[in-house]
Amino acid sequence: MKKRISLLAILTLLGCKDDLVKKPDVLIEKSKMMDIMYDLALLEAIKYQNPAVLDSNQIRPKQYIYKKYKIDSLQLAQNNVYYAADYKSYKIMFEEVVKRIAKEKKRANAAVKLEQKKNNIRMAKLKKKKQLAKKVKDSIAALKIKKG
Repeated sequence: MKKRISLLAILTLLGCKDDLVKKPDVLIEKSKMMDIMYDLALLEAIKYQNPAVLDSNQIRPKQYIYKKYKIDSLQLAQNNVYYAADYKSYKIMFEEVVKRIAKEKKRANAAVKLEQKKNNIRMAKLKKKKQLAKKVKDSIAALKIKKG
């Protein structure tokens, strides 16, 4: 009997899923919420990889997000719970954020490789100039020895 009541209670709660998490008073658009998730992920990565960057620029990640998107902590928390209540939709949002991060990482890596290539070319030119200057200096020194 207790098992039946427990099962009935669980089914009732699952049937009323929409009522468990009510829509926030100020609903953040799904695309804007994904932008917030993206920015939070980047700021958290920076925080753990190179916290000095945030400290030296006096950036506090959460306050930065609140100011950038003109929201407060309660709105963010309520909207996060609201979107997370629909697991499948939230998972899709999260996967889109991960794809965006991967795309930006690929773009950043390409930019770094290009900059390294440019630096290698500059270094090779500088090395050639130094070698040429040394040859000129050596040939001038050789002329002075012959004349002297």
